[in-house]
Amino acid sequence: MFSFKKSSVPAVAALLMALTLPAAALAEEAAGSAAAEPAAKTAPKPAKKAHKKHVKKGAKPAAKAKAKTAAKATAPAAKPAAKTAAQEPVKEAAKEPVKEAAKAPAQEAAKEPVKEATKAPAKDQGKDPLKEATELAKEQQQREQSQQSQHPANIAVLHVNNSVITKLDMDRALKVMLAQSQVKQPLAPDAQKEAEAAVLEQLTSVELLYQEAVKLEVPDLDKQVTDKVAQNRAKFKTDQEFIDALKSVDMTMQDMQDFTRKDIVINNFIEQKFTAKAAATDAEAKKFYEDNKNQYFMQPEGVRASHILVSVDEKATPEERKRAKEKAEALLKRVKAGEDFAAVAKAESSCPSASQGGDLGAFGRGEMVPAFEKAAFALKTGEVSGVVESEFGYHIIKVTDKQEAGAEKFDNVKDKIADFLKRQKVQQEVTSLVEQLKKTAKIQKD
Repeated sequence: MFSFKKSSVPAVAALLMALTLPAAALAEEAAGSAAAEPAAKTAPKPAKKAHKKHVKKGAKPAAKAKAKTAAKATAPAAKPAAKTAAQEPVKEAAKEPVKEAAKAPAQEAAKEPVKEATKAPAKDQGKDPLKEATELAKEQQQREQSQQSQHPANIAVLHVNNSVITKLDMDRALKVMLAQSQVKQPLAPDAQKEAEAAVLEQLTSVELLYQEAVKLEVPDLDKQVTDKVAQNRAKFKTDQEFIDALKSVDMTMQDMQDFTRKDIVINNFIEQKFTAKAAATDAEAKKFYEDNKNQYFMQPEGVRASHILVSVDEKATPEERKRAKEKAEALLKRVKAGEDFAAVAKAESSCPSASQGGDLGAFGRGEMVPAFEKAAFALKTGEVSGVVESEFGYHIIKVTDKQEAGAEKFDNVKDKIADFLKRQKVQQEVTSLVEQLKKTAKIQKD
């Protein structure tokens, strides 16, 4: 099923959001790892894990299957998968890595500044982890304060009205955006200058937007900032891990609080001034659908299936294989006699998908081992197969849904298209506002 990648803020505010990207995410992206983008399938995650192990094509060894599946289910930040909104209605910017690095929205990172992979409960629920982390951060900052005050990175490079953008601000923003965009570093001298100029342009836009946004009062702003930072801290195991994460992107605890404050202020402004007023008509959504049907809304043939597996070791003797087949045939008789398929799977299947009633989720051609795929695609919805032998053992397969190849129905994607069009309008409005603010602002390079 087609899905738009959701973004809560326009691109002009994305840089600000990106600066709260945690160390774990930054290190992973800088190393060239892909940012996970779930495939648009209906299967619950545990079921996907189950079928990877027991019926996934090329599942031996398991590590190879896992890598292959991950490669299909993920997309680099700078080059989203074919069925994400970043590549759908939004034009590809990855052709020019430096410009892409400067323009790429933080999107989901903006909503959750701390990577999901780092989440873990605070070590001691009886203590205030945010307070402890803040105190630890302050101690480290005090030790470094004298050196930092004279550090070349703290020199001003740009004045935007009465605000100063420092070299540290520029370097930090550049570091985050290049990592998000999977751009190899260091850059060539000309590319470095181009990237820095683009970053300063983005920082200027964000600062002007913030200066305008701060005129609107935000209820309980201090509490919102404290709560958001506390949520981020709670996703790290220890205070030191949190502090190290901030340091890896050249941030202090105070920086985190400042950026979080700006994040909240800007989002409040955008919501009140633009988002709440934005709308997309059914006619606009329909036109977008018709104009982009072949490019964005075509879906391949697929099925959703459950199975009961009687596994057989690859070194099993003929007698052992015979007993396993006989067991599978006995289970098939129970299902054919009217026993609930999911209940039998939970009780008898040796696949981890048993906990999901045997549900493997939706899959297309080429994803399962040949024998399993052939049997599954030959079944009608609701139909149960005979005993199917594969390299993993003996399967009883039930198809729970089928998807014919063709265009996704407009009614199924209408709301998502309307949401995207509304966000696109908001982005255009905010960009227009920033351009107006630039005309009257006092912007001076140092």
